[in-house]
Amino acid sequence: MSKKILIAGGGGFIGGHLAKEMVSRGHDVRVVDIKPLDQWYQQIDSAENIVANLEEKEACFAAAKGCDEVFNLACNMGGMGFIENNRALCMLSILINTHLLMAAREHEVKKYLYSSSACVYAAGKQTDTAVTALKETDAYPAMPEDGYGWEKLFSERMCKHFEEDFGMNVRVVRFHNVYGPDGTWRGGREKAPAALSRKIIEAKRNNDLKIEVWGDGEQTRSFMYIDDCITGLDKLMNSDFSDPINLGRSELVSINQMIDMISEIAGVEVERVHNLDAPQGVRGRNSDNTLILDKLGWEPEVDLRTGLAKTYAWIEEQVEKDARGETVVS
Repeated sequence: MSKKILIAGGGGFIGGHLAKEMVSRGHDVRVVDIKPLDQWYQQIDSAENIVANLEEKEACFAAAKGCDEVFNLACNMGGMGFIENNRALCMLSILINTHLLMAAREHEVKKYLYSSSACVYAAGKQTDTAVTALKETDAYPAMPEDGYGWEKLFSERMCKHFEEDFGMNVRVVRFHNVYGPDGTWRGGREKAPAALSRKIIEAKRNNDLKIEVWGDGEQTRSFMYIDDCITGLDKLMNSDFSDPINLGRSELVSINQMIDMISEIAGVEVERVHNLDAPQGVRGRNSDNTLILDKLGWEPEVDLRTGLAKTYAWIEEQVEKDARGETVVS
């Protein structure tokens, strides 16, 4: 059955892939983003594409009108360098979730999904590279990533209270490092898989096989390929589970191990220049998938090596297009 779906932040990486998938299923999709249309990562011609600032209440009320479901993916965010240097800007995203929740309640939206982040987890539980995978309950006692993490955790609580006080049907998903094609790969907002792929591609093109690595490279993370992210969002939205839930792969790797994978894909060996003064975030972070397996009977499946190969190929294509003077979105 066709539904009217709002994808807030749909000009971005995850939102663009989600819009494409929902349109392919025959849904009536409204995509809203603050960026000019020519800066959207994907434009779906058969969707209703709107440029608007969802920090504004009026824009949110207009966007949610007539919708059955709302996916709130809109926020100011990026890689660790962006998050650590733009805390106030990240926290302003609280306006988006506040006004969208108000609009969804006013327009009697049937389901509302909020995209949170693993940055909500207490920093004290992430001080070791051999980190114990984080369960959803590890967000409390609260001590999240400063700025971005606090905004995400507060917005989670707001969703829960709108559910409790007004009977809204909410979903809260905690993303763990989503990556893949059609996303940010340069400019300061890109995350580690894209940044390292670009650096190795450029090093190879310039015949100077030396790259800068933030930190000692031993910090650990898990990374989820975009296809798994879209599958997880769909499964969660169509479930009856409303508490916060991890959406991430449980394959823990160090940054150095990821560089090894990308170097193998590129067919080169690179020299690593470690910048110990650069933003690094927590020492280790991984997703405990016990809850998602229990509630959805599924967890992200694409291994990092497979996802990196696809991501590397796409970024290499963008670098080559840019070198030829063609327009690329980065």
